[in-house]
Amino acid sequence: MSEEGDTLDDDLRVGSCERCPALVESRSRIVNGVGPTDADLLFVGEGPGANEDEAGEPFVGRSGDVLDEALRDGGLARKDVRITNCVRCRPPENRDPHADELSNCRGHLEAEVGRLDPELIVTLGKVPSEHLLGRSVSITAESGDVVDARVASEARRVLLSVHPAATLYDRSQREGFLATIERAADLSGAGEGSDGQSRLGEF
Repeated sequence: MSEEGDTLDDDLRVGSCERCPALVESRSRIVNGVGPTDADLLFVGEGPGANEDEAGEPFVGRSGDVLDEALRDGGLARKDVRITNCVRCRPPENRDPHADELSNCRGHLEAEVGRLDPELIVTLGKVPSEHLLGRSVSITAESGDVVDARVASEARRVLLSVHPAATLYDRSQREGFLATIERAADLSGAGEGSDGQSRLGEF
């Protein structure tokens, strides 16, 4: 994200953190959330990968392309939604974040959710789904489900989704992923009046 855009959410940005030694060693930078701080729709991923660590922005590279395409198909523009991660530093070799690392970064995520107060949170993958719900999740079976979870001291609607990268490794996941993102647009109302491609134009 550009320095110009960074001024929009200075109070939510983590500029320095040394809580997780393995992540500090692995990262080249802290990857903060991007998008409006009053967005109705918040996407939460697991953590930065190599592309995100290099770019300093969540969900870039191939998985970001998949997400961007799904947003457009759902009548949304990327600039109209907020995208963040459970942990803000790249885990070594892109492994899943450990429980203590998720816990160390939870306060940053809670602050972001509290500031946005989004209409809907979409968890992208198993790790963020389990982290926010506090239970085991069969993400393939539960993708598309809307559940209530207490996040940032309030009950919030959470829509579970497979990770965009899952559609690259298993093409059968693609249709369900697109439908889930379209449902996210409908439930949050975020697609109304956006610059994204309108679904009405497809019919």
